[in-house]
Amino acid sequence: MMEKATRKGLAEFEFVNLREFGLGPHRSVDDTPYGGGDGMLLRCEPVFAAIESVQAKDSSAKVILPTPVGEIWDQEMARRLSRQEEPSSCHFIILCPHYEGYDERILSLVDYRISLGKYVLTGGELPALIIIDSIVRLTPGVLGGETSAEIESFSDGNNLEYPQYTKPYDFRGMKVPDILLSGNHGEIAKWRAEHSGRIIE
Repeated sequence: MMEKATRKGLAEFEFVNLREFGLGPHRSVDDTPYGGGDGMLLRCEPVFAAIESVQAKDSSAKVILPTPVGEIWDQEMARRLSRQEEPSSCHFIILCPHYEGYDERILSLVDYRISLGKYVLTGGELPALIIIDSIVRLTPGVLGGETSAEIESFSDGNNLEYPQYTKPYDFRGMKVPDILLSGNHGEIAKWRAEHSGRIIE
């Protein structure tokens, strides 16, 4: 879907190497934390320089930071970010932290702090891919059907999509519900509504 979106001119991706803005002969982007402790933290200078280099081309670009202290990412947030006033000209910068974390002052650059859940990953690349995919797929023209994104799971709060079946009709004794073969669209819609699940809070 990301390739399709790119081919159709619906999305564009650019990668910025933080080390291009690193310090010293080794292009350092991290250092030990004040006060002691294990691990390394991303330094302010390279992060600010990298983000400002992008915002120099587009001052409206919003910064997303995957972080455990962020708002939990869900379908509603994906819809919110995909529905910017001018989606065609809306740009997001996703910072992918590594090491032990980042200097707290970097948060002054961030527009959206996003958490994918109560677990820790090695870096921000996987969260970035998830965020990108869930936003771009909502762009009109990316998915196949016009209503594909409207009827899927989480399209309306905590709903789960109704069960779906394809050929064969009978597979190892497990048969497609007869109502789906009836041609009665009203009854089919009713069946689907009854069998759409909801997540238990």
